[in-house]
Amino acid sequence: MLHLQSESQSRWLAQVDANLKEILIDHAHCEHKAAATAMSLFGAYIDCGELTREMTRIVDEELEHFHMVLALLEKRGFAFRKQSPGNYGRQLNSLVRLNEPGRAVDRLLIAGLIEARSCERFSLLSKHVQDPELASFYASLFESEARHHTTYVKLAKLFDTDQNVRARLEELSAAESAIIAKGCELPRMHS
Repeated sequence: MLHLQSESQSRWLAQVDANLKEILIDHAHCEHKAAATAMSLFGAYIDCGELTREMTRIVDEELEHFHMVLALLEKRGFAFRKQSPGNYGRQLNSLVRLNEPGRAVDRLLIAGLIEARSCERFSLLSKHVQDPELASFYASLFESEARHHTTYVKLAKLFDTDQNVRARLEELSAAESAIIAKGCELPRMHS
C-alpha cells in the first residue's frame, strides 16, 4: 500500500530516544513543508481541477497537524525554532525530471513517498515512545498520511499512464530506500 521498499532501521529509533525534542521540532517543520509542497503543486497545476481540490484538502490537514505539533511542543516547554534541514527531501527532489509531464509525475510521486515514509515512522513512534500522549498522537496521524500517499499516487496518473506511473514509482521508491538507508547524522523525522 505504501510503496516503500525498506523499513526504518533501529538507528533511527536510537536517534529518537536520544533527541526527542529535535525530532518533535523537525516534525513541525515537516508538516509546514508538506503544506508548502501541496500549495506549490496547486499553483503549478492550477488548471487541473481534481489536483487543486485535493491539494487544498491536504494543505488544510497539514496545517492542522502543524498546529497540533506546535501545541505538543509548547506543552512540553520546547520552543519551535529554525533547524538545519536533513538531506532526505533535498536528495529526493533532485530526482525530479525537468520536462513535463515527467516533472508533474515525479513531484507527485516524491510527495507521496515522503508521506509514506512519514506514515511508517509515525506507526513506529506510536509503538516506541514511552509518552502515552505522544504515542496516541502518532497513531492518530497514520490514516491521514496513508491517505495523502494514495492521493499523490492517484494524481500522478492524471499526467501519465498507469503503467508509466507504476514504473516510475518503483524507481523513485528504490532511490528513497537508498537515501533512508544512508541516513543522516542530524536527528530528523526522515534521518
